[in-house]
Amino acid sequence: MTPRETFIAALERKPITGRVPHFELDFFLTMEAFGKVHPRQRHYYQWDQMTEKERRLHRNEIADIWLAVAERFGHSAIFVRPNPGHPEAEVFRMLDLLREKSGDRYCLLLGGDCTYGIPSGSKMMEFTSRLADEPEKMKAEARDNVNRSLDMAERCARHGGLDGYVLTVDYCFNTGPFLSPGMFSEFVTPYLSDLIKGYRDRGFYTIKHCDGNIMPILDQLVQARPDALHSIDPQAGVDIAEVKRLAGDRVCLVGNVNCGLLQTGTDQEVIDSARYALRSGMPGYGYIFATSNVVYTGMRLDRYELMLSVWRTEGNYPEPEARNA
Repeated sequence: MTPRETFIAALERKPITGRVPHFELDFFLTMEAFGKVHPRQRHYYQWDQMTEKERRLHRNEIADIWLAVAERFGHSAIFVRPNPGHPEAEVFRMLDLLREKSGDRYCLLLGGDCTYGIPSGSKMMEFTSRLADEPEKMKAEARDNVNRSLDMAERCARHGGLDGYVLTVDYCFNTGPFLSPGMFSEFVTPYLSDLIKGYRDRGFYTIKHCDGNIMPILDQLVQARPDALHSIDPQAGVDIAEVKRLAGDRVCLVGNVNCGLLQTGTDQEVIDSARYALRSGMPGYGYIFATSNVVYTGMRLDRYELMLSVWRTEGNYPEPEARNA
């Protein structure tokens, strides 16, 4: 099976053999790994001043960096993040370029969340006041947001090359959700459910990302029927074994290796966190190995490689004859 096929099998919670698929929402250590500035750390402001030849070279280098990361570190999917602020034609060009360079080897994913999450500090009072004072207007805006996102998904489906969406809006702090479960069920869950259904109807998979303590709203997230939940955040006290027990028969789990320990813990703590994620997530299939957020700037590359060494030695499903022996 190709990395893409194994990734999809995990999303569908189907039996697989060999290594558990691996994926990261982002990998920022490209300078340390390849001597290349990460595409999201570049200045995008000169894009409009570039000639088309310069743009082609720029796109090509971005695609090569993503593919180098996937190849070296065993990623099964690539979260495609085109230059911000640029038209959807750029999305299609990048999808086409990645497919041209790699064929169907990797799952290609886009961001596609439009639901209400934790507002920025500067907008928090305005947001919460509007929920109280203009609830119907907020719901109408949420519905419009879903419709616009699905219009874009329809164009992506017609264009081809895309496998699915990562929904990256965060709902929770380490202590719990920003909105109470009751308010979440009113202002978020119906629109999240419709968004996911719309993506599914157009042939796309969905991975719902949310940092923090999701346990008070876990049932609502699962009822929205994403194919997977990311990041199963241990720094917020979320126990992957418990999430697996409660929802592992209905949703694939992605993540749980403690990012904080990768940066500041001991080597043994990193090993133990990776081992716990694998041993808790792998039974019954439906698990994708990942950190609890991203491989971010400031994390040591050798710590990430230590995490991967545990995955390579312990993250393997037996062959069918071994299972039946």
